[in-house]
Amino acid sequence: MGHQRKALRSGMGRSTADSITVCGLDLTNDVLGKLNLGEFAFLEIKGRVPTPDESVVFNAMLATLVEHGMTPMAIAARLTYLGAPESLQSAVAAGLCGMGTTFAGTAEGAARILQEGLASGGGESGLPQLAKKIVADHIAAKRTIPGIGHPLHKPIDPRTPRLFQLAEEHGVSGRYVELMLLISAEAERALAKPGMLPVNATGALGALACELSIPWKLCRGLAVIGRAIGLVGHIAEELRDPIAREIWERTDEESSSSPFQVAANR
Repeated sequence: MGHQRKALRSGMGRSTADSITVCGLDLTNDVLGKLNLGEFAFLEIKGRVPTPDESVVFNAMLATLVEHGMTPMAIAARLTYLGAPESLQSAVAAGLCGMGTTFAGTAEGAARILQEGLASGGGESGLPQLAKKIVADHIAAKRTIPGIGHPLHKPIDPRTPRLFQLAEEHGVSGRYVELMLLISAEAERALAKPGMLPVNATGALGALACELSIPWKLCRGLAVIGRAIGLVGHIAEELRDPIAREIWERTDEESSSSPFQVAANR
């Protein structure tokens, strides 16, 4: 018998000559002017419109990683735009390619350890014990614990308490937030680094994504949504006050100096 092919169906969107339907809602009548961008993103991801409380928290989550200054991602976007000004989308894509375990992408890892930890039943013996096990396992494997620590923001990442405050005020705070905070505290204790490993912004985002029942595999996408906006902003500034050429020319000039010539001049 031949293999029965799966029907190709999607509920994301469809169009007729005079209408566009998105996740079951009419785009022109139910979305435009009624849902903000964050609520529309929530609808796409979760398949339903968020409650007003969820909307506040989710929009704050998306806004958290929009901008963080002249990061490698922003520099990559600006330099790509310098070389290909006819392709703004390529510049934004180049910047997004730099989102990973070092910059902006660790919400995925944080959410994964939280979801897998609680799904395994590890929380039955108590969240403090689960936090100890997670930290001990990472230390034993010599793996970085995602979602804690920041090269600049310590002893507190200022974004984290605000996100957790909003979550508490709007009923989107629970065991995942508690576990994330316990992991931070346990890591500081186990590694003898008091005040050095706070829950960072991506750790907070991972915890709140868990509270909203968003799978960990989608969490890097939340950072992509926010940072894409920021990269368009960097290109907008590049148009107003360009610096990419200066970055390129100075890098070329300074990196091209012969090490033998430098040594001879000393």
